[in-house]
Amino acid sequence: MKIVIFAGGVGTRLWPLSRKNTPKQFEKIVGEESMLQVSVSKLFPDFSWQDIYISTNSQYADILRKQFPSLPAENLIFEPAMRDVGPAVGLMVANFIKKFPEEQIAILWGDHLVKKDKEFRHALKMAEGLIEENGERIVFIGQKPRFASVNLGYIEFGKEVEQKDGLPVYEFSDFKYRPDEALAKEFLTDGKHAWNLGYFTTTPKFLWEQFKKSTPELYEKLNIISQAVGTDDYEKVLGEVYPTLEKISFDNAVLEKLPPEDGLVISLDMGWSDIGAWEALKEALAESEDENVIKGNVELVDSRDSLVFNNNGKLVVGIDLDGMLVVDTEDVLLVCPKTSVPKIKKYVESLAGSVNEKLA
Repeated sequence: MKIVIFAGGVGTRLWPLSRKNTPKQFEKIVGEESMLQVSVSKLFPDFSWQDIYISTNSQYADILRKQFPSLPAENLIFEPAMRDVGPAVGLMVANFIKKFPEEQIAILWGDHLVKKDKEFRHALKMAEGLIEENGERIVFIGQKPRFASVNLGYIEFGKEVEQKDGLPVYEFSDFKYRPDEALAKEFLTDGKHAWNLGYFTTTPKFLWEQFKKSTPELYEKLNIISQAVGTDDYEKVLGEVYPTLEKISFDNAVLEKLPPEDGLVISLDMGWSDIGAWEALKEALAESEDENVIKGNVELVDSRDSLVFNNNGKLVVGIDLDGMLVVDTEDVLLVCPKTSVPKIKKYVESLAGSVNEKLA
């Protein structure tokens, strides 16, 4: 099976650590490896470097090659412009449909934290087997909810259809996006919902057919790119066509239109967290709500439920902090309550055209 890890996002909710030129997936947020390096390392030993592909924006090519010297050059898929996830997945399929149309493929993301490596790989291998049996479908891999999140999407599933390698496989029913608190509490306990991670297995052939049916205009342009794959004109055609593609999410382009009978769901606890924002990082790393999370040269006194990320050598001291976020980088110091984290993205957007635009 081929593993495709998408790593093209900017990650403004983790500003000022994550920025346009050095987004979060290439930064050392957890441990001494970048988030993308951590994501790739979870795949071994069940998958090899030959199996792993990374898709990202071409502006990150040098960073990618530096962080992954063992990855074959042909396993890098570069987007010449940022056109959202729908076109990014489409570009991958446009390449794969020419190379190995009926090979099992898995779609993963490069800025997630997975604590239970073995369980994660077990689910991937199990999903691979299901697609090997029938490549005309998608197998979604979801995380059993740990709490009633209102910030994540959910997969709704139906009855169990089989047990495979010790894990139940369910009918796919629907997607539920960011429920309110009451509904999230219901999803937590009803045994019919999993967090939607965007992880799934299928074949290039099946995805190509879905693009053709669901987004014909996007498909026509992707097909022009696909026809150039493997030729001397590929880079030229890619540079001309890709920037003209409609900006659309993959969910809107394909997944929301998937007939329920064409999907299956595996739901398990793999210790997954989306490190998409500072409060999500705090939840992922803390053993309890009261516990502080620190990185770097930090000392906290009489403090609780706070995250202090020090990317400098100097000492950062916090006294009587309660539910606070402190992020200190070389050129920016951010201080705010955790509850104000959603305002970070709007602030970063406001930097455009200002004297501090270079900090975005």
